[in-house]
Amino acid sequence: MPPTEPAELPALWLRDNCGCPECRDPRTGQKLFQVNELPEKPSVETAELTAGAWEVVWAPDGHRSRYGAEWLTEAAAPDDRTEDAKDLWPTADALGGRLPETTWAAYLEQDGERVGMLDAVRRLGFCLLREVPPHQDQVLEAAHSFGYVRETNYGLRFGVRVEDEPNNLAFTNVRITPHTDNPYRDPVPTLQLLHCLVNDAEGGDSGLVDGFAAAATLREEQPDAFAALTRTPVPFVFRDAVTELRAERPLIGVDPRGRINEVRFNNRSLGTLRRPADEVEAFYAGYRAFAELLLRPERQLEFRLSPGDCLVFDNTRLLHARTAFARGGARHLQGCYADLDGLLSTLAVLRRRPENSMEAAR
Repeated sequence: MPPTEPAELPALWLRDNCGCPECRDPRTGQKLFQVNELPEKPSVETAELTAGAWEVVWAPDGHRSRYGAEWLTEAAAPDDRTEDAKDLWPTADALGGRLPETTWAAYLEQDGERVGMLDAVRRLGFCLLREVPPHQDQVLEAAHSFGYVRETNYGLRFGVRVEDEPNNLAFTNVRITPHTDNPYRDPVPTLQLLHCLVNDAEGGDSGLVDGFAAAATLREEQPDAFAALTRTPVPFVFRDAVTELRAERPLIGVDPRGRINEVRFNNRSLGTLRRPADEVEAFYAGYRAFAELLLRPERQLEFRLSPGDCLVFDNTRLLHARTAFARGGARHLQGCYADLDGLLSTLAVLRRRPENSMEAAR
């Protein structure tokens, strides 16, 4: 394939991406100009390929730029937040019986293990860290290993156990069906961590469902239902004695190119939709169809968290669940929220290291 020539590319775009010291600060890489300060209609006066880079002289001002030939031919990278950058698993069997997991010690001590686990969250939506010391607040240390804790009305961290006066069904022993957390929050926490301290109760097994995969199936099998769920903002609400939160978002979020980039699904927090009757009917037809897909048993990956297990998962993609458990049994998880941008930043920095370059190229 012949190298892409500068004259074949949009001139203003190419000039805007000049990396010379006059255009970008050498220390930060940030631009030193506004786009309106460039010539309105720049054009390539001359372009010469030398040592793997194009040397360009611009008209009308004679500015000189240098562009790597490989950089010019690169295709657009997929957005890490959309379905294009994910490995979807429509059923639990699609994972081949293997969970993305490692020990806490290996994760901390070996860059390759950390890269593998963080990339699993990016691609598959989750990873499982084993042998994390089952101590109070250890979940915060897990979050700080790749990013920052998102504090909410539940605090920096929260306990998932039976409470005498719960403000959320999560703090009871009843069955919790697949859902995403905090859909009533704007912005929603994009990562959740759950660290098991004790799990001696009968029942209380955990489950995960790939919401992106289910949404993609809905788009293929019932496009009208998919369209209704992407265009209808629905109210999600949470209230207790000291908090009132509300956000209106579609159940399925898409980017401007129509790629799935978010799922919000929580029957406990869905408020009353007040729209014209035809929109309500279309929404409920789609809502029911999506729920039926999400709740199919074969879609749910089931496992049991043991003391020391810490689950890290994408709260904008995966739905999580648990079975009911005996009220008299001891079950205590600690959780916290974090965000994908911190995790993706840590992953990118780790991949800059030469010893991780092969992993980065995979």
